[in-house]
Amino acid sequence: MHNTLFISATGTNIGKTYTTLLLIKAFASYGIKVGVCKPIETGVDTIPLDASLLLNSIQKVNSKFSTLDANDITAYTFPLPAAPFCADTKQTIKIDTIIDKIHALEKKCDILLIEGAGGLMVPITESYTMIDLAQTLNAPLLLVTPSRLGCINDTLLSIEALKSRNITYEWCVNIYEDKESFDAVTRPYYDRVFKNWWSSNKGIDAFVKRYIQTHLHS
Repeated sequence: MHNTLFISATGTNIGKTYTTLLLIKAFASYGIKVGVCKPIETGVDTIPLDASLLLNSIQKVNSKFSTLDANDITAYTFPLPAAPFCADTKQTIKIDTIIDKIHALEKKCDILLIEGAGGLMVPITESYTMIDLAQTLNAPLLLVTPSRLGCINDTLLSIEALKSRNITYEWCVNIYEDKESFDAVTRPYYDRVFKNWWSSNKGIDAFVKRYIQTHLHS
């Protein structure tokens, strides 16, 4: 049984937070006590905005998060909008601190949604990436991919990285950029090669149902 789900993407500004918000609502609709963690957020002036959005959504469905603030669901925040290793100019990040934060939040829920920063290979430290964190946690992973021109390459590279680590994963497309051209430019390949691909807008409920049956029910 797994009580964590790691949400990653092919890069930054792809739709991880948007997808995680959809996941929160979907899990809650099945009576699952859901929680959330944003281990690292960069580009933070005063309040971590993504963490705030996530926490606000969680507080509507899980009272155990009601007394927390946005900083309580993050382990590290940095003002520079960059990869964590680059944003952490004083090299303060400790992986154990991130793991401890995740384990503490796990106790407040049936499943903890962990939203990564950037893409799979984004460096947290000099030698440790987001995909390393997912692997350390032994967490199933949901990969969010874009719909813009060039996304096939990004998607295939990320899938290869996940397969090389033997990480359990599913992937979905956040159809947001190049919406008008997606059906002609990208969809034909996905339809031919990936018969069961799905979009975050239309497939979240079915994914959550599968996840509950596979990972939360013994």
